[in-house]
Amino acid sequence: MERNEVLEQLQGIFRSVLNEPELQLNFDMSTNDIDNWDSITNMTIISEIESRYGIHFKMRDIIKSKNVGDMCDVIIHNS
Repeated sequence: MERNEVLEQLQGIFRSVLNEPELQLNFDMSTNDIDNWDSITNMTIISEIESRYGIHFKMRDIIKSKNVGDMCDVIIHNS
């Protein structure tokens, strides 16, 4: 699976969870760039990602993920 493919799929998850249908993700985006992305919605996003990809984020993966690109890398590494 390629990073751009994962990014496109994550965009759908983020749009749904954050209720932002026009949201355009890029690899460098973080919680500082997206208004509704807070600690609560982050846990929902992670849960949706885990369900979608059949993976489980380790606590260290969550802590190390500073932006969308890091999340893509975790997904690719664990898929």
